[in-house]
This record gives sequence, structure tokens and C-alpha cells, in this order.
Amino acid sequence: MRNMSVVTTFILTGLPHAPALDIPLFGIFLVIYVLTVMGNLLILLVITVDSHLHTPMYYFLTNLSFIDMWFSTVTVPKMLMPLVSPGGGAISFHSCVAQLYSFHFLGSTECFLYTVMSYDRYLAISQPLRYASLMRGRACALLATATWLSGSLHSAVQTTLTFRLPYCGPSQIQHYFCDAPPILRLACADTSTNEMVIFVNIGVVALSCFLLIVLSYVSIVCSILKIRTSEGRCRAFQTCTSHCIVVLCFFVPCVFVYLRPGSKDAVDGIVAVFYTVLTPLLNPVVYTLRNKEVKKALFKVRSKSVFTE
Repeated sequence: MRNMSVVTTFILTGLPHAPALDIPLFGIFLVIYVLTVMGNLLILLVITVDSHLHTPMYYFLTNLSFIDMWFSTVTVPKMLMPLVSPGGGAISFHSCVAQLYSFHFLGSTECFLYTVMSYDRYLAISQPLRYASLMRGRACALLATATWLSGSLHSAVQTTLTFRLPYCGPSQIQHYFCDAPPILRLACADTSTNEMVIFVNIGVVALSCFLLIVLSYVSIVCSILKIRTSEGRCRAFQTCTSHCIVVLCFFVPCVFVYLRPGSKDAVDGIVAVFYTVLTPLLNPVVYTLRNKEVKKALFKVRSKSVFTE
């Protein structure tokens, strides 16, 4: 179908809120964004400089930190602009295309990466003797590359189908970033095919990944219960709990939004804050404050910096 778009600029309405909350919300989300970027950069630095953390688990964690840093950058700065500037919600057509592609590229890659990370934990705990041979550097690189390529393909399909439709007004997107469901409501054509693709390509894929993760962790729990020492069980549970917290905060809101393709509720925008703003912040918090190895590496880096000064 030929693109007949006459809309050159979209207007992002932002999060629904009272005007009096503009400055407080700006301050809160700005602090969260800064902490997210700094926290994930810190994880990348620590894992890179500490050779003890050059393991499959932390290799995937560096990928996750890199994704979360940019995932937050794709959405939060644009969300902040309307809070301090009356015309801050304006976004050009091509910028909207780029934001939609980047958002789904990073989001779907993260979705696949969580699944790979759960598989890694399953092998580490259920197959400890074979783990080193199964998760060699080449295998880890192939799994990570597969998640990035799958995310890129997923996003390309979603973006192409969304913007091949004609958009002839209105131009107000009821959201704080360019996402497929609110954009499709502005299309001057039938969107039933696109809504079905959203349901399958996003909702069902996310739900399938979530179910695979649950299956992995059910197997992990069964293996943990067979560990004889209480210290071993405690350490295994601690490692898995960190992953589960982040996974739940990402998948539950995501499934809620995208398995309801016909939804026009403003609550969808608020729910999206969980996986676009809070989850990227939870990654460095959960994996540092709840992880003894990372905390030990942090102290090492800090000690070296103090010593060099």
C-alpha cells in the first residue's frame, strides 16, 4: 500500500496528570533517568574491569545494562520535555518512526535476553558439571547475537506495518512516546491487521517468553531443593530472586498493555512507566544491592581509585 501520510508532526500528550504536578514529575523522572544511566554505566564498568565477573551470567548482564541504558534514553527525555515546555510534545513524523523502531528493537531484545538469562541460570544450577562446557564464550556470543537480531527483525516488522498506513489527522498521540497502539488510532485506514500483528508479534511473543522463563525457574526451584547444604540453597535462591524481580516488573505490565490491542484506556500510559522507566532502574539496583560478587567488585574499583589518588 502506498503511504499517503499528510501528517508531518505528531503531538505527544504525555502522562495524564494535573498541571500543578509538572515540576514535581519532571524532577522525579529526571532523577530516575540520571540514576538509571549512571547505574547501568557503573555495572558495565565494574564487569569490564573485574576479571572475576567474566562469566556467562555477567556477560548477559552487560548486554542487559547496555539495553536498559538506551531503552530509558529512547523514552524518558521526550517524556520530560512537555512537563517544562508547552510545545515540548511535538515530534516529527520521521523522529516518531525512529523512536518506535528503537523502542521495540531494544524492548524485544530485552525480552529475548531475559529468556536467555533464565536458561543460563537453569544450566548453572541444574547442570553444574556440564555448565562450563555448554556455556562457552562462543555459545554465549551466539545467544546474545540471536537476541539482538531477533529484536531487530521484530521491530522492523512492527515499524513497517505501522507507518505504511496513511495518517491524515488528527495528530495527537495519547501517550508519552511513539508506540504502535496509540499511533494506529490516528490512521485513516483499517487497522485490524496491524492490531492482530501487535497481539501476536508483541503480546503473544512476550507471554511465550515469560512462560519459558517460568518453566525454567520451576525447574531451577526443583534443583535448588535437592541441594543438601542450606548455604548452597540460599545462594542459589538469592541469584534467581534478583532475576525474577526484574522479569516480573518488565513482563507483567508489557503483557497487560499489548494483549489488549483494542484498549483505549489512559491507564496504558501509566502502566508503561513500569517497563520503560522503572525496570531500567531496577536492573542496577537489584543486581548490585542483592549481589555480593558485584558489591565486592565495586569496593575493589573504589579502593583502586582512592589508592591512585
